[in-house]
Amino acid sequence: MTARIFQAAPSAPAPMSVFERYLTVWVFACIVLGTLLGHSLPSVFQSIGRMEVARVNLPVGALIWVMIIPMLAKVDFGSLGQVRRHARGIGVTLFVNWLVKPFSMAFLGWVFIRHVFAPYLPADQLDSYIAGLILLAAAPCTAMVFVWSRLTNGDANFTLSQVALNDGIMVVAFAPLVAILLGVSAITVPWDTLIVSVVLYIVVPLVIAQVWRKALLSRGQAVFESVMARSGPWSIGALLLTLVLLFAFQGQQIVRQPLIIAMLAVPILIQVLFNSGLAYGLNRALGESHSVACPSALIGASNFFELAVAAAVALFGFESGGALATVVGVLIEVPVMLLVVRVVNASKGWYEGGRQTRQSAAS
Repeated sequence: MTARIFQAAPSAPAPMSVFERYLTVWVFACIVLGTLLGHSLPSVFQSIGRMEVARVNLPVGALIWVMIIPMLAKVDFGSLGQVRRHARGIGVTLFVNWLVKPFSMAFLGWVFIRHVFAPYLPADQLDSYIAGLILLAAAPCTAMVFVWSRLTNGDANFTLSQVALNDGIMVVAFAPLVAILLGVSAITVPWDTLIVSVVLYIVVPLVIAQVWRKALLSRGQAVFESVMARSGPWSIGALLLTLVLLFAFQGQQIVRQPLIIAMLAVPILIQVLFNSGLAYGLNRALGESHSVACPSALIGASNFFELAVAAAVALFGFESGGALATVVGVLIEVPVMLLVVRVVNASKGWYEGGRQTRQSAAS
């Protein structure tokens, strides 16, 4: 089934949607709108923030489900059989995602939050800031992966294989990895909340998406593709509304604490640029194709910010430094990732030139 699906795909990439073409505009508009609403109507969004069960905010949780379930339904775990075709790219992405990114973020948090900027930050929020940064980096991006890949004309088979593999790893690795990094940073490990976050925002949506996928495919590939196309605007709308809510919850803090926002942005900015550059360079050094290196670099550097924000809110509350750090991650990551998209697209000639030189030398 998987092979037939991929073979049926057209060789030329489909035209980008309005959302993809003007992604920067939509994201910036949501950030500005959310910040202004949160600053102007704090009581309204405080009431929305109190709509929670077991420390899980219901509106945010519902939006995350609407956003990621259609995207997860596109993930074919049968594509894991194609991992061997892209072994180098998969290996590089896994290395950056699970070994470099979380630990480098913990290190950067320790350097900048615990030391360099500590005199200028609220002392009682230092642990919370670092925990937010760790949560941000501990899970690889899922919801935006397909957008990043499309913007770089990335290999669809590789992207599907990588997302399927990351999702499988995330189910078992996210909570222990966060616990280890929080423990190393001398922060109390909230196992119960971590496990609840994994179940609610990874396991349950993944199960629902795969059951839905199987049901749709049983009615034919055309039905599946039609439903996926119709669900796209709902998923994108939920993403944009989630951004509005997240920035509305932090609207007053963003307006009142621009210096803190700037300081929290430093380790996040370094992390995204370093990890994307590392993944891109490693793929080139290993002779992987540009269509694999681009999504590999972007997936390797990006974060599952929806999960990070939800977990930070559950752990520390909406007004916490941890929640603020994860929202700053959204503020920084999306524009910077779009910059990385432009860089990898513009450097294709350089990338392919070095790859061809190595192949000629090897022959």
